[in-house]
This record gives sequence, C-alpha cells and structure tokens, in this order.
Amino acid sequence: MKLCILGGGGFRTPYIYQALLHDLGTPRVEHVVLYDVDEERLIAMVRILEEFAEGVANAPTVTATTELTAALEASDFIFSAIRVGGLEGRRCDEHVALDLGVLGQETTGPGGLAYALRTLPVMLDIAQRVKDVAPSAYVLNFSNPAGIITEAMQGVLGDRVLGICDTPSGLGRRAASLLGLDHNRVEIDYIGLNHLGWMRGLIFDGVDRLPELIANDVLLAGLEEGQIFGAEWIRALGLIPNEYLYYYYYNRDAVRAIAQSGKTRGDFLAATQTEFYDRVGEMSAGRSDLWWSTVDRRSASYMAEATGGTQDSPVAHKQYEPDPSHQGYAGVALAVMNAIARNERHTMILNVRNRGAISGLPDDAVVEIPAMVDANGVHPLSVTAPTLHQLGLMSQIKQVERGIIAAATSGSREQAVTAFALHPLVDSVTVARSLVDGYIDAIPEVAAVLTR
Repeated sequence: MKLCILGGGGFRTPYIYQALLHDLGTPRVEHVVLYDVDEERLIAMVRILEEFAEGVANAPTVTATTELTAALEASDFIFSAIRVGGLEGRRCDEHVALDLGVLGQETTGPGGLAYALRTLPVMLDIAQRVKDVAPSAYVLNFSNPAGIITEAMQGVLGDRVLGICDTPSGLGRRAASLLGLDHNRVEIDYIGLNHLGWMRGLIFDGVDRLPELIANDVLLAGLEEGQIFGAEWIRALGLIPNEYLYYYYYNRDAVRAIAQSGKTRGDFLAATQTEFYDRVGEMSAGRSDLWWSTVDRRSASYMAEATGGTQDSPVAHKQYEPDPSHQGYAGVALAVMNAIARNERHTMILNVRNRGAISGLPDDAVVEIPAMVDANGVHPLSVTAPTLHQLGLMSQIKQVERGIIAAATSGSREQAVTAFALHPLVDSVTVARSLVDGYIDAIPEVAAVLTR
C-alpha cells in the first residue's frame, strides 16, 4: 500500500514511520511519500527516517516531493499534518490573543479559530485534489483544529475523511494502566468534540472502574489530568475531562500563567525546532538520536502552564508512551489503517460524523466519540446522552466552528467576527472585532482569506 504524508517534513513524521516499521501484518504500507512545501525539511526528514530503517528488513521505502498531485496519486491512505503559516503563524495565534487579555493557545479559543481560518482554504483544495486523483483513498486528518478541518473536508470527500487525536485514547490507556488493567480489554465511555471532551466511564469485564480511580488520591496524583484539574474538581464532575478543558475550567488562571511566563508554547517550539532542523542539516549521523532528545524536551514542557511551570522550566513531565505502536497520533492512525485494509475490526475514539450518536447535535456535525472501524469504513457508536453542561458547551463550540467554516469559504470578515464573538473564551463582541483585525494585520494567510 502507498501512504502519503502531507506536511511530511514536520516533526511528528518519525512517529508514523516507526509505527510502520513495527507493523508486520498483510497488507502493509510498502511506500511512504512525504509532501511538504519546505524542501530542506523534507531532505532532513528523509535522512532521519533512513536512520530509523537501518537494519530493518522490508522497511517501507521513503520518497519526498514538493508536488502535491504527484504525492497524492494512487495513495491508499493519506495522513494530513499541514501547518499553514508555520510556527510564526502559531506564535501570532497566541500573542494577538494574549495582547487582548484572552487565551492564546494553538487550537482552543481564538488562536484555534485564526489557525482554522487560514488552514481551511488549503485543506479544501487538498480535498478536491484527493477526489480527483485518489478517490478511493482514506484521509486521516491530523491537521488542527482537527474537528473543524475534518468537518469541512467531509463536505468534499464524505466519510472517507476522519479526524485523529491521540488525547482521548491516551487518557484511556494511562487510566487503565494505573488500575492495573489491560487497556486492550477496556471500553472507554467518551463524549465530546475535538479538544473538548469527557471520559465518563472505564468499563472492564462489565464493571465501570472509573469511580475507583476518581476516589483514590494516590492514583489520581499519578494521572496527568489529576495534576491539571485537581482531585476536588474531578470528583465534583464525577468524570475525567480532556486536558484541553483546563482552558475552559481554569481560563483566567491559564491566561494569567501564559502571559506571565514570558514565553508561549509557540515561542518555545519556534526556537527549539529551528535549532533542531539547523543541526540535523549539518549532521552526517545521529539524527534520530537528536530527534528523540528533542521529543523528550518538547514532551516535558507540554501544557507546562497547567502545572505551575513554564515552557523553559516545567515542573511535571508530560506522560508519553515509548512504544511506537501506541505513540500519539501514529498508534491511532495505524490502527485505523489496519482495520480498513485488513478488516481487523477495531473500536477507537475518532472524529466522525455524528449520525445521531449524540442527541441534540446535527447528524453531519463532526464529534469525537467511540467508533467501530472495519473494511466498510467508520461507524460511530451510540453514546449515553450528554449532560446539559456537556451539550451546552458542545453546541456553542459547534456553532462557532461552523461560523468559521462559513467565514473561510466566503471570505466574510463579518462572519468571522460573529464566530469569534460567540466563543465562550472570547466573551465580547468588541474583543472579537479586535481579534479579527489583529489576526488580519499579523498573519498574511488570514488576511488573504478575509480581504479577498
């Protein structure tokens, strides 16, 4: 099979390739094509992957190209990890918002809306290209904000597009591990949108073990979300929120901490990734080791503001998994590919069309819920009805997401302002107008969308 990775020069590509190296089933990916607009990063990434493949029998071949159509043609699966505007765009997403006293974060709040505005036109063009040259391919979308991008692309490609995020499945695995349970036998009761969801149950042999975890101070202290939200708030909710809900439940704390830290996540990554790619380009060996050390540094500082640290001085280490078959997006993506290509029926948490699974949300809304995947595609599973709090927040954010899609496709500044103003983390029409104007001034790709 052929796998095309869009944004293949990006930092997460080795995760995916390592997962492929460990996959010995049939059929399997035999050819990986990396597509990116940055030729130097493509060259560096090919050399890193070659190091990982050394000594591995039947390792998938790797080629790279800056030509989109050539990359897409005859692909069986397409991974999309595009970052329109690069890390400088991410920095602007954060700083424009922080300068106005609201959350500056990559996917949550106004920064995520600005990211979506400039990304949607590019992804919709890619969707049309896929439809033209690889109509039978499945698109596994990693590009953020994953829920918005996936929903827009489904308007072109239908259910052959699904969104992938590692956060829900990673939460389930880590929680199961703390309880000494085999995560392969655990059923996760999860409901939400991308970066806005709740784990409501952890079912093992017919028994929900989540209450046991929530009631145990020692176990909660060993869970990253326990550190972020605190045992008292988790017990008040009676469930474990997705880590990104920190920005909603502790919004003022988060804004204050990020503003006072002096360095945003985007600032940190812009510096460390620039250093990484500069060094890789000069090396003749040891590139994969440098990648691993950079990964460790990135992981240690992830959401540092949520645990009282900063990007340069985190106080808690991000819990990530060293097994490439489970690591982040790669593990979920590989499981999806294998379920479809080999008819290995598997249930996982994905961003898919609702189709009545969550009562109160439109059938064509992309939601993040358990879904069964097999050779016939992706099938969302019904879930227990959400609480009023959950439904209210999901409904409000879904309205905002659809407003952003409308603004990006029409080029309407007015629709963009409306979407920003309706977001609960903006909370002001006046601030929404300033945000939109600020992003137009700071980010050329946003200006190109809203001033055309």
